[in-house]
Amino acid sequence: MKIRILGPLEAESDGVRAVPTAAKTRQILALLALHPGQLVPVSTLWEEVWGPVPPRSAHTTFQTYVLRLRRVLATALDEGGATPDATGAARRLLATGHGGYLLRVAEEDVDAFVFQRTARAGHAAFADGDSELASRLLRQALALWRGPALVDVRAGSALRIHAAALEESRLLATERRIDADLRLGRHTELLSELVELTERHPAHERLYAQAMVAFYRSGRQSAALDLYRRLRRRLIEDLGLEPAPQLQRLHQAMLAVDPRLDTVAQGGPPTPTFDLYAA
Repeated sequence: MKIRILGPLEAESDGVRAVPTAAKTRQILALLALHPGQLVPVSTLWEEVWGPVPPRSAHTTFQTYVLRLRRVLATALDEGGATPDATGAARRLLATGHGGYLLRVAEEDVDAFVFQRTARAGHAAFADGDSELASRLLRQALALWRGPALVDVRAGSALRIHAAALEESRLLATERRIDADLRLGRHTELLSELVELTERHPAHERLYAQAMVAFYRSGRQSAALDLYRRLRRRLIEDLGLEPAPQLQRLHQAMLAVDPRLDTVAQGGPPTPTFDLYAA
């Protein structure tokens, strides 16, 4: 069974879809998939589905949801020809444990865990100074995303936390991949992507630092300085804050045409773009 949650919820067995249509059943599948091979307490599942105050009929109703989910899994297993006893296989796949349920899938069968493992390797490669490998691994990790995490699943408290954490990991992987590409001299190729990212994250200083450096190295100093002015105005108007000291020093370096800005680092200790002028 393969499950994808980095975008719309998808599950399949040998190419046969196994995604329930009912909202609460989809919630259950998604939350179990985020704990592959681990027992998820009934209380956690109930709170995800109903919030902190479940209805009096919660026990019976939840068993009905589990039964429906097993039927969907059994149908997919049967149509995929995975086993002659699809009903029994579905019960083993979605197993009842002491005080909870578990989905018997491996982490490598859930795209979120493949993303996290590949992204960790990419971050490690960047820290080791291998920008080429870092860029390649982080691109592989980010290619697993097909939209916002669990975009078509109604999310309770637990799924909201998981989805937010995954989105933060996605943004960090994107930042680090851009850092690696900047170290490799790919600044011109990054311009359109960075324009889009700064529009989507209008107060994200790290992305602005990367965009400023990319524009500066592409011979567009005025565009780089305009980015800084735009961010500074937004931060002051919305939050009453000046940009971070690192960003202020980067801005000053661009005004002074610091020759270090034109250096594309190919070796030595890796420095994220935002920290080029850290104190």
